[in-house]
Amino acid sequence: MQRRFSAVAASLLMLVVIFSAPSAGKAEEAGSAESAAGAAFAMTNATADNRIVTYRRAANGELTRASSISTRGRGIGVDLDTQGGLELSADHRYLYAVNAGSDDLTVFSVNGPNLRFLQKVPAGDQPNSLTIHGNLLYVLNGSVAGNGIRGFRVADDGKLTPIANSFRLLSSPIAVPGEVQFSPDGRVLLITHKTTNVMLKPANAIDAFTVGRDGLASATPKRNASFGLRPFSLAYRADGSLVVAEAFNAAPKASAVSSYRSTAGGRIRVVDGSVPNGQTDACWVVITGDGRYAFVANFGSGTISSYRFNADEDLRLVNGAAASTGAMSQPVDLALSSDSKYLYLLLRGTGAVASYRIDGGTLHPLGVVTGGLPVADGASGLASY
Repeated sequence: MQRRFSAVAASLLMLVVIFSAPSAGKAEEAGSAESAAGAAFAMTNATADNRIVTYRRAANGELTRASSISTRGRGIGVDLDTQGGLELSADHRYLYAVNAGSDDLTVFSVNGPNLRFLQKVPAGDQPNSLTIHGNLLYVLNGSVAGNGIRGFRVADDGKLTPIANSFRLLSSPIAVPGEVQFSPDGRVLLITHKTTNVMLKPANAIDAFTVGRDGLASATPKRNASFGLRPFSLAYRADGSLVVAEAFNAAPKASAVSSYRSTAGGRIRVVDGSVPNGQTDACWVVITGDGRYAFVANFGSGTISSYRFNADEDLRLVNGAAASTGAMSQPVDLALSSDSKYLYLLLRGTGAVASYRIDGGTLHPLGVVTGGLPVADGASGLASY
């Protein structure tokens, strides 16, 4: 009798194992699918406790707010007014965040929408923009008291080590810079000047530092001419050509984008100068991974403009208002999914993130996610994959 009972029990146990195994497999597949779909991250830039708000990205591009985590640093509570306050490593394993109020950077490890604090490191006076190439990270210091760039080495575990004597002043000590960006080959660093010393020539400038094998930037930058007024941010194509968003001092309907070809020595040459979009205060710009389309966020208009590169590399406007988010939405940072199928936009005015599916130069709205971000109070920085 005891043996019959044991045999029945054993059979039941086997049935449990057999029928449980597929469920566990499905759960594991679901977890993998979530990680594979991607995530997005936005920064509060709050003065008391700067935080990163995290979002799950579904396979169809839609976002769902997940949680938030402290950077253990402080923001400045007003718009950073730069591009690149949040940066993901190329393999999406690490996220880097500026703390402009406490003069440091925070490093997180990334697992889907989940972040884990790894490190906080001093980063100079008011760090506000980041760029990464290989094992190098450079930060832009935006303070008028000491604007410039400084470098860090990135270890295999994502942590940062300052490069000794790497700080370099911009060409104008009173410049108000908009972004620092590595060229695709890592040999040049470009920095846009939103305002600068007009006594210097050219009056509207984009600085270029060359980067040596030792990771150090050249002692002084080449001062390139910006075709348009108030160059704010820039984005590179894989071939080394680039576009620059031009705000034209927020003059109504005066925004434009210029395209350039760059050289290894840091010089840039205009291809198409100030292609207008009929919008106001163009600031943030991204280029799709295939290099065919550029999208620009217009702060004053509450719109996104779309541009197309033709086969001969000419830059053409597709739609000045490819997306509209409202006059008081105050669109700032843009970010693309890793496959460039989806575009995300941080709305400082409403404390939200808007999502779009990209169809050439056309944008299809996927919804707006609110919560976790301050409303009209300085949210800055957006990254996604």
